[in-house]
Amino acid sequence: MSDDERDEGHVWGRKAARGDGDARCGKPIRVVRDGGYVTAEAALVIPALVLFTGALLWGLMAACAQIQCVDAARAGARAAARSETPAAVDAAARGAAPRGARVAQSRKGDLVRVRVTAAAPGPGPLTLTLRGEATALAEDTVGR
Repeated sequence: MSDDERDEGHVWGRKAARGDGDARCGKPIRVVRDGGYVTAEAALVIPALVLFTGALLWGLMAACAQIQCVDAARAGARAAARSETPAAVDAAARGAAPRGARVAQSRKGDLVRVRVTAAAPGPGPLTLTLRGEATALAEDTVGR
């Protein structure tokens, strides 16, 4: 393929209309303009991308808070299974829980149960209630 065939229709990064020739040969070229369509498309796409990125970040933060709730419930259940005081169980659960979480503990027979509830980070309507629950066998009942 010759240089003329390879470069046909393109002059300095702009596309010429077919059959208009080449500026190097002295033939006139007609430059095709976009009429502002690129600007209009960018004005629509950029806010959509920003919104999409914000939604992804919110989802990631909510997933992290959910994992923290589950971890906090497990930590509290382990402490309760060791027959620690309710204050120590609460402190163990709150140490791993997201900020502002509520911790509830209960015992039914040989099982201890800890529930951690927290609000997902986010503005107004994006606030979800996240829950984590863990159950463990009380150590003082093992071997009876």
